[in-house]
Amino acid sequence: MPVQVDLATADGVEALWRRVQEIGRPLDAAALNAGVGGGGAFKDSDLQDELRIVDLNVRSTVHLAWYVVRDMAARDHGRILITSSIASAIPGSFQAVYNASKSFDQSFALALRNELKDTNVSVTSLMPGPTDTEFFERAGMLDTKVGSSGKDDPADVARDGFEALMAGKERVISASVPTKAQGRFSRLMPDSVKAEMHRRMSRPGSGKS
Repeated sequence: MPVQVDLATADGVEALWRRVQEIGRPLDAAALNAGVGGGGAFKDSDLQDELRIVDLNVRSTVHLAWYVVRDMAARDHGRILITSSIASAIPGSFQAVYNASKSFDQSFALALRNELKDTNVSVTSLMPGPTDTEFFERAGMLDTKVGSSGKDDPADVARDGFEALMAGKERVISASVPTKAQGRFSRLMPDSVKAEMHRRMSRPGSGKS
């Protein structure tokens, strides 16, 4: 039976985990995918909005992963997918907190994978690029270049994530060729260059220029 909770709160995470336990079946796979974004200059942002990004993207991921990892490690079986982002490798001008939260998720996923390498529990990082969901509308970024440009099909991203999860891969950059290329080249660029590129894509009003 579905359960609806607010994962940005500790009570919401606890309620979800209780529901998992009530089902009474071993947890074979878990996708830690909940997240929210926000755009605009940090100095002009609402503090509570920024802290909610941290609460949902970072705190709830750690909280839920603590239960999931302990459960799977005890049974020596399971697969975990953590949704990071291509943004995890880029200093996020005008998305400062969001990109930083995804950098945390990326590092967290790879660290857990290494810790669990001698077990039958795998951890996979999913790194999508701009995807055609309500993300940019909710983040107030429809007037930006990235918000008004073409995006990947969420079905393609979901398929790539599922296939990588089942194959036990370390990470998957999804889904389009431009996103994959961005992931490769981002490893070679200085952070200052990446921050400037992100600025041009995410600065408020950049979609009109």
